[in-house]
Amino acid sequence: MTEHQIFIPTPRDRKGRLAWLSMNERTHWAPRAEKTRQWRTLARFTAAQHKLPTGLENVHITAHVHKTNNRSYDVHNLIPTMKAVVDGLVDYGLVDDDDNSRLTGPDMRPGTKRDQAGITITIKETT
Repeated sequence: MTEHQIFIPTPRDRKGRLAWLSMNERTHWAPRAEKTRQWRTLARFTAAQHKLPTGLENVHITAHVHKTNNRSYDVHNLIPTMKAVVDGLVDYGLVDDDDNSRLTGPDMRPGTKRDQAGITITIKETT
């Protein structure tokens, strides 16, 4: 099984805040759409920059979320962020679609504290 790993840094919104997408967020659709676009574009760009393979049949994705502090958080609340990332990987061509027949996951995990917030994506080709 081949494994690929990339780190996607967290973009910032127009006010300079980290642009996480959360299940608990209750914001207007326009700022939310902007953050979704940022994550999706950044995932596609990062995949291209790392020259990930394209046209894979089946993959398993694990995501480690890295924050810049040690405060407690619910990693599963960031599922909307991962949805945008996975859509960006599909846009890149990693897999043809993110349906259940091609994609397992993403499995969300808390990562280690880092100087730069972001998500480490581990992609395993499966059969």
